[in-house]
Amino acid sequence: MQSIKIAPSILSADFTRLGEEIEAVDRAGAEVIHIDVMDGHFVPNITIGPLVVEAARRVTDKVLDVHLMISDADRYVDSFVKAGADWVTVHVETCTHLHRTVSRIKELGAKAGAVLNPATSLASLDFILEDLDLVMLMSVNPGFGGQSFIPSTLEKSWQLHQRIQSLGLEIGIEIDGGINAATIADATEAGANIFVAGSAVYGSSDYSETIAELKKLAAVGLTKRREK
Repeated sequence: MQSIKIAPSILSADFTRLGEEIEAVDRAGAEVIHIDVMDGHFVPNITIGPLVVEAARRVTDKVLDVHLMISDADRYVDSFVKAGADWVTVHVETCTHLHRTVSRIKELGAKAGAVLNPATSLASLDFILEDLDLVMLMSVNPGFGGQSFIPSTLEKSWQLHQRIQSLGLEIGIEIDGGINAATIADATEAGANIFVAGSAVYGSSDYSETIAELKKLAAVGLTKRREK
């Protein structure tokens, strides 16, 4: 969970040929396929449901990372895991009983992650961190692709990384929003290792070349982190 992983978000893919788009980034070297689920309540956008996850599962063996940006995650966790989700991440802002939600995800056999919006404090993880497989930090305000990276995410990521290290945990740090060639090295240096890249990948003319470049830049950031 702590190795470098590129997770193209299908939110930026061509939905008229979604299966081909997923297969393309799979072949191009992506380790994870990121699937944004939005309900029009928690975020001002509506996207996809379990049927799309089920369809994605049929065309790739890569990790399906299902990000639930919805107001009632507990109601749908079972459906998304049944559809093929390998990781399920839920927002701390919407889960009244976060420990129960995380426990249920893990009972179903999936990896469980908590997501924090840009203005949400790391303190919200004080009594759940050790139960998590990953933490996702939103580096944009959720709801739409193509937004600019919020710089304060770097300090937040570094603080989280230090805390995970001090506790001796094996937890991934995922960053979602504004990840591209200009931001990924700094994000890696700040402790992150899983990178959601939507328009940076799907907006490029060569997916393989773009993913390889992102990995190369992440490796530079990782070297700098180790030298700190």
